[in-house]
Amino acid sequence: MSEVLVHTTVLLAEAVEALAIKPDGIYLDCTFGRGGHSALILQQLGANGRLIALDKDMTAVSHGLEWQDARFKMVHSGFTHLAEVLRELGVERVDGILLDLGVSSPQLDEAARGFSFRFDAPLDMRMDNSRGPTAAQWLETADEGLLTEVIRDYGEERFAKQIARAIIVAREIQPIQTTGQLVELVGKTVRTRETGKNPATRTFQAIRIYLNQELEELKQVLPQCVTHLKPGGRLAVISFHSLEDRMVKHFIRDMNDADKLPRNVPIRASEVPKGKLNLIGRAIKAGKDELNSNPRARSAVMRVAERSDVA
Repeated sequence: MSEVLVHTTVLLAEAVEALAIKPDGIYLDCTFGRGGHSALILQQLGANGRLIALDKDMTAVSHGLEWQDARFKMVHSGFTHLAEVLRELGVERVDGILLDLGVSSPQLDEAARGFSFRFDAPLDMRMDNSRGPTAAQWLETADEGLLTEVIRDYGEERFAKQIARAIIVAREIQPIQTTGQLVELVGKTVRTRETGKNPATRTFQAIRIYLNQELEELKQVLPQCVTHLKPGGRLAVISFHSLEDRMVKHFIRDMNDADKLPRNVPIRASEVPKGKLNLIGRAIKAGKDELNSNPRARSAVMRVAERSDVA
């Protein structure tokens, strides 16, 4: 595309502030996107600081590879391979890790990526479009039970069963290959929806989350983050979906709780085992100014935790 797609980084200042940047620290941006968070981190790093950025999207990676900064390393990888990437780079632990989850604005705004119902384009939806089946290919083979489960569980769509049935019927006539076809199909099936919301919103979201295994990858990466944080290191996670936020919230809570001891065990407070993460503050959301300039920030929730001094 000749058009330059602009990406407004959500919770930019808040996320970098949450990491409590040390000038000589090592930081990991697990979702580089267009580099908004990474650029601000680099501004706060000294000459001996280091920033490693990951992304599975080749367009994002290509953008990062253009950066000329000896402190910066761009890696084409999903964040589930965090441990492997650090091992290959000779890094054992880092001072901070940032996860900015979900789909980026450029991915939504580039019609050919097939993420958005706003354009009629090939139905792709892959964050890493160099591998794996497209959404169109998955819709061609998924059975009705799986379609219902995905749309219901990942999209929290109450008309999931009806949409799944409609997909099965429609694909027997012709393959569902474009976003426009799917939007039209869902629109005819879902008769009611929130004011101002496209009827296909939840279905598109569900297919995208499932196709890219977003919840499964989040589940895999969170323990790796704890393992590879230095004592005192910070973890900041920005999520845009209630299922993601719930997973992050419960993970931090569980890592904050020490091993449960039986009641009435005679033990000093100093001897109670400590958890591996300490929650830092409350969940952070975008302020009014940011919401006015970037409505996509309305669903963003950031949670922050710090690695305890437990080895």
